[in-house]
Amino acid sequence: MCGIVGYVGCRNATPVLLNGLRKLEYRGYDSAGIAVLSKSSDEIVVKKSKGALKFLVEKITKEVVRTSESMSDADADRRFSELVGKTGDFIDGCVGIGHTRWATHGEPSDLNAHPHTNVSGSIAVVHNGIVENYGKLKSWLQSNGIVFKSQTDTEVIAHLLNYFYERTNNIFNAVLETLHRLEGSYAIGVICRDFPDRLIAARKESPLVVGVGNGENFIASDVPAVLEHTREVHFLEQNEIAVLYSDHVDLFNSEGEKIVRGTTHIDWNMDAAEKGGYAHFMLKEIHEQPSALENTIRAHMLFGDDGKPSGLTFSKEIEPERFRKLVSGARRIVITACGTAYHAGVVGKYAFEKFARVPTVVDVASEFRYRNPILGEGDVFIVISQSGETADTLAALRLAKSKGAKVIAITNSVGSSVSRESDFVIYTLAGPEIAVASTKAYTTQLACLYMLSMMFGRERGIIGDGEYARLLGEFAAVPEKVQQILDEKAAVQKFASSQFNKSKIFYIGRQFDSASSLESALKLKEVSYMHCEAFAAGELKHGPIALVDPDTLVIAIATEPPLFEKLASNIEEVKSRRAVTMCITQDDSGAFEKCCDEIIKIPATESAFESILSVVPAQLFAYYCSVLRGNDPDKPRNLAKSVTVE
Repeated sequence: MCGIVGYVGCRNATPVLLNGLRKLEYRGYDSAGIAVLSKSSDEIVVKKSKGALKFLVEKITKEVVRTSESMSDADADRRFSELVGKTGDFIDGCVGIGHTRWATHGEPSDLNAHPHTNVSGSIAVVHNGIVENYGKLKSWLQSNGIVFKSQTDTEVIAHLLNYFYERTNNIFNAVLETLHRLEGSYAIGVICRDFPDRLIAARKESPLVVGVGNGENFIASDVPAVLEHTREVHFLEQNEIAVLYSDHVDLFNSEGEKIVRGTTHIDWNMDAAEKGGYAHFMLKEIHEQPSALENTIRAHMLFGDDGKPSGLTFSKEIEPERFRKLVSGARRIVITACGTAYHAGVVGKYAFEKFARVPTVVDVASEFRYRNPILGEGDVFIVISQSGETADTLAALRLAKSKGAKVIAITNSVGSSVSRESDFVIYTLAGPEIAVASTKAYTTQLACLYMLSMMFGRERGIIGDGEYARLLGEFAAVPEKVQQILDEKAAVQKFASSQFNKSKIFYIGRQFDSASSLESALKLKEVSYMHCEAFAAGELKHGPIALVDPDTLVIAIATEPPLFEKLASNIEEVKSRRAVTMCITQDDSGAFEKCCDEIIKIPATESAFESILSVVPAQLFAYYCSVLRGNDPDKPRNLAKSVTVE
């Protein structure tokens, strides 16, 4: 939800913090701030600003990033980096914390921006999460004479720290006492004027990474913020505390007992977290899908001496014998996730029932956790989360385990809570995804679900030798076919240029395509702010068609040949009401020529796998509409990348 950074070392902390926040701005951009322990004054200097990070940099340097309206984005980026480099001239100090905010308590404003301090300003804190009992704590603190400056729940933490510090004169003990009284989720970073050699961090539910450098150490909400400095990290576990000094890091449990654990090495290429010449991260990540899919598929595909695919394996994640036992004992599959990952799960339902003939249900994690679900032995529970820290998905996972279900996690984040708490974990090898709207994480989640469903089907004897070989051959070719779509993206861009001001957009489809429509509509809503809904095509006549008029765009996804005729009839229904129509299809028969204003052709493959291909034009359409409407597709309003609060 929010982005946290922290630094202790010998360098000037201010540019380090700001560059780190720049890598985390996808997590929140309502406001930003830093707190640095100044060497010249021995006081904590706090600078905060409403809005994007650039406004904080301008506030510190008293210079503007964009010096003219005609300045290009590339020049503005260079100017931003130049000003960040100057910030150290205004705030000196080698210890500091920073924060970029996605508002939960209190509107975006300078006052509500983090960091927050105690009354005297001697303690500063940044926080990601929600303090659920903050109302009670705030009332108690106010009864003790504390006057609050902000509307946030985080300010409670700053005043609690001060309360216990005054009684212990030890900032570590004050942190321990404070954490014991917080209910909800948190990742925090704390600095104290009286302990200028250290930074304290802690986490519960919300993610936090400790970067271990040479003579300097870091904290961050996500790995990209520390990659340029170190590849050795600690992923803090639940209820752990880290005390960072310039030359070492100490880890503790919630009772203050020391923990000894080695670091994790990060193999990501730093370039993967940069734009690489693309105008936006979203566009870059759309174009990275062929390689992300290739990496994810080849990690689990076996090849014969003839170079052809011969099988699939998850032996690195699941021992073959355990996998066979899991499949043989499976009476039902339950998939749960949120947002884009939930849409991947809906496609997964069709895949498991088609390839493995296992009854499969899909549930939104935020609903699943509250309805006393019926689960038990024989249920295989699949959770999907790009970040591995989605709060509702984690709660659903824990509930499922408590009821005896075996849990398989599909995630993009090594060391995440989801990966650590599941019985089995399958990683999507998508690399870092920076844009808030997910693209390559979604298609690699689909790849994992397809492979898992085919393996279930093979193990259960549903898929024979010949069919298995055919499916593997088709699946191995999917990344190349995604590249073919990207090579022809100009047609999507041209269509978007004439439709980006439509007031209503509907995505329709049947079976797998109905599931794909959900994700396609979400992408458009997320980044273009155009009102868009997705329907099973057969449901149009049961109400939604009442909304269709000449201001409506209807996009049909048609990749199920047996249903082409029925879908063409649905398109005719809206066409007769003067809607503009587009079809995304692999059809060569001309089934949609007469009823569609535009047809975006995608390569042919096994119809079940077309869900990976058909979403790519929809992603591009959403991106181009966003840019044409003057939006920033990387940072859509009111959204954040990782939803670590309920």
